[in-house]
Amino acid sequence: MSYLTGQATVGSIHHSSKTLEARLKETFAVGEKAVYPVHGVAEVVALEERDIGGRQTNVYILKIIDSGLKIMVPTTNAGAVGLRGLISAKQAKEVYAILKSRDVPRDTQTWNRRYREYMEKIKTGSVFEIAEVMRDLSVLRQTKELSFGERKMLETARGLLIKELAIAKGLPELKIGQEIEAIFAPAAA
Repeated sequence: MSYLTGQATVGSIHHSSKTLEARLKETFAVGEKAVYPVHGVAEVVALEERDIGGRQTNVYILKIIDSGLKIMVPTTNAGAVGLRGLISAKQAKEVYAILKSRDVPRDTQTWNRRYREYMEKIKTGSVFEIAEVMRDLSVLRQTKELSFGERKMLETARGLLIKELAIAKGLPELKIGQEIEAIFAPAAA
């Protein structure tokens, strides 16, 4: 079983086919935006041939938009590492639906077990899984104090979502951040 297939089956059943569909795009052009798991939106700045282990290999040179970090990904491994295209406007609506959903299972796990589960979801690179992490932690934050690790994870998920949604919707990140904050704002009494 390939890594791609294994990752596509992790997490929510109702989003697994969308995750697999998003991952099927493995070819990117220079100048195109792509999403690299955990790091977020990147621009393909070059397509080069490099000597890796004594073999000439075509690689994408990605520049992570937020950090400027450069990452080299062999073109043949793009899908296996979770490199995918940006979400569509329709998929952005689905992300908002996940964020607005309050059908969150009652959490009885310890914070460290919850942290591991959420980290696995973030590592998939699926925008839907990341939205679930943000929603679950935001809802949990309303009823109990989050651990330091959970607060950092919430900020990571928030940052990844805001960047991709802003590009997908063609809106400023500040506007997307305000929309997300409004979803989780406490109801006025």
